[in-house]
Amino acid sequence: MDYDSYVSGLEGIRRVTSDGVEYWHARELMPLLDYTKWANFKSVIEKARNACESAKFSSANHFADTGKMVMIGSGAQREAEDLYLTRYACYLIAMNSDGSKQEVGFAMTYFAVQARRQEVMEQLTEADHRLEIRLRLMGNNRRLSGAAKKAGVKRFPLFQDAGYRGLYGGVGLAEIKAKKKIPPSEELLDNVSRLELSAHDFRATLTEERLNRDQVKTEDRAIATHQGVGREVREVMMRENGVRPENLPTEPSIKRLVQKHRRAIRGK
Repeated sequence: MDYDSYVSGLEGIRRVTSDGVEYWHARELMPLLDYTKWANFKSVIEKARNACESAKFSSANHFADTGKMVMIGSGAQREAEDLYLTRYACYLIAMNSDGSKQEVGFAMTYFAVQARRQEVMEQLTEADHRLEIRLRLMGNNRRLSGAAKKAGVKRFPLFQDAGYRGLYGGVGLAEIKAKKKIPPSEELLDNVSRLELSAHDFRATLTEERLNRDQVKTEDRAIATHQGVGREVREVMMRENGVRPENLPTEPSIKRLVQKHRRAIRGK
């Protein structure tokens, strides 16, 4: 068995709750660590529990007792001991398993890598999250421009401003920058929050879809479509969040982060 195949097996038994919390069943993890007897595997789990407590974490948050129906003779079933395990619990179990087994080495690598990825995600700053959305929006704006050109748009500044006016209640780009006290040298989208960026991302994506779906072929209709979509997004924000986008606070500029990313892309 190679590592990729092993990872597919681990991912195949991974479960996710309705709240988005991932977990594994100990009984399903056991054979993937090359254990055939529950008694032997349970002793490994107990070592992992102790390691969890030694690290000053509550083992109850990572090892939750449960039961699992298993087959016995004549097709009958009985409830067997089982546990819900977090990713951290699985990692500790792998760490306390027989390290000479290839499967255990694979598991230790997988859970260590995934734990590191989670750690990195948790350490991302607000600016990092904004940059991620901003870069995605840049791509979606390029696709929107292509759809607008196909729809017959020639006055692109007017087309773009229509989307802003829809989203900001009739206020155009220049006015909203002035209201938010954003310098002329700065881009509006480099100085707004994640929520506001997400609204613009949705506006651009939905407008592109409408232009293509409705086979818009005139500039006036394309402009009206963009403004209408902006208005719809505004209504959703006001209904769901109780906020008007023009009243959301200005954020520190991520212009330099965007420029750094662009330079990195050009340098590849």
